[in-house]
Amino acid sequence: MAEKGAVCEVQPDQAGKGKREVNKGHCGTCQQRAPKGHGTMAVPPAYSDLGKAAKDIFNKGFGYGVLKLDVKTKSQSGVEFSTSGSNNTDTGKSGGQLETKYKMKELGLNFNQKWNTDNTLSTEITMEDQLALGLKLGLDASFVPNTGKKSAKLKSGYKQDFVNVGCDLELDVAGPSVHAAAVLGYEGWLAGYQLAFDTAKSKLTLNNFALGYKAGDFQLHTNVNDGTEFAGSIYQKVNSNLETAVHLSWTAGSNNTRFGIGAKYQLEKDASLSAKVNNACLVGVGYTQNLRPGVKITLSGLLDGKNVNGGGHKVGLGFELEA
Repeated sequence: MAEKGAVCEVQPDQAGKGKREVNKGHCGTCQQRAPKGHGTMAVPPAYSDLGKAAKDIFNKGFGYGVLKLDVKTKSQSGVEFSTSGSNNTDTGKSGGQLETKYKMKELGLNFNQKWNTDNTLSTEITMEDQLALGLKLGLDASFVPNTGKKSAKLKSGYKQDFVNVGCDLELDVAGPSVHAAAVLGYEGWLAGYQLAFDTAKSKLTLNNFALGYKAGDFQLHTNVNDGTEFAGSIYQKVNSNLETAVHLSWTAGSNNTRFGIGAKYQLEKDASLSAKVNNACLVGVGYTQNLRPGVKITLSGLLDGKNVNGGGHKVGLGFELEA
């Protein structure tokens, strides 16, 4: 449906020999509507991304207990390479992963291959917006040469204005498992449902609900998992430099309520400071600095507030290179 009040203007074409009309209310290339005004929502997030803003405050910028190196490069042919290595300072265990990505834009295909030091090989092939606008199909397969273990998953997703649904079919010899989720959005409100069904046991193994509200600088998220786990989070962008988040969770039949408070402050253009604390008096601090374009370092630490003099505190270092 065409937008009311759409504005058209005339611009010269690439050859400079003629003129063409450009409708600012509609993108003719991707066939998607431009963002609408107040009271509507474009495409809602996937179920796994509900409450993501608050999750990022508590998760990003922290890597204590781990020394990690990430290197990303891209060839002239468009193939992307990602290499990562890490060492756990508690156990001394080291690990690594190699990932390659390649896109065939003319066919709408994306290829993603991974290998890790646990000797697991995985390949994912996805196709998006080819059979229908908003439809994404994929195949994810993995193989462990040492044990001969194989697994495969068929993925599908469809998103349009006000709706985002997905369904994955995990193939197994005993019987496939179905994972499905749907999110509806309207006027900033979000409602989602997620389930998993084991066909071999004819049993519902996952039964989750979520409800939230999303505005420009404020997000509210609540969810109930399997009728026993309750959680909620609030995210607020106080100003251009400060972001805050609060998280609460509890389990039915237990009086133990878990909560945490986190914040991220942009010190300057290339530096940020993150901090969080929970009801167990665990205090996390992280500092991220872009040393130069493509070079980023992250320092983080975890302090046990209940046992300051007893040790057990953790530190972490992350180094990212991108070319």
